[in-house]
Amino acid sequence: QVQLVESGGGLVQPGGSLRLSCAASGSIFSILTMAWYRQAPGKQRELVARIASGGSTVYADSVKGRFTISRDNAKNTVYLQMNSLKPDDTAVYYCHTWVGVQYWGQGTQVTVSS
Repeated sequence: QVQLVESGGGLVQPGGSLRLSCAASGSIFSILTMAWYRQAPGKQRELVARIASGGSTVYADSVKGRFTISRDNAKNTVYLQMNSLKPDDTAVYYCHTWVGVQYWGQGTQVTVSS
């Protein structure tokens, strides 16, 4: 079983930056593909970025060039650096992985507003 705990959300002005963190429990973190999803009010949950165990990454078109996903296997942590934030980035951001079953964190709110 894997537990995921996100942190780092908050209120930021348009054009600002935030870094989200997701700490994972267990000893198999280094072999897991980790991802960040987000869900805005009234919208479906969508993939933001994904990083494989080997470090290859995938990004949603809407965040390419602005967001960076990374991982620190020594700390069992995955990060999402978000720059040039826009109001459309406002959502609850969730950490996700899959090991036979899906695991989700509790979510962290990101609000981009002036």
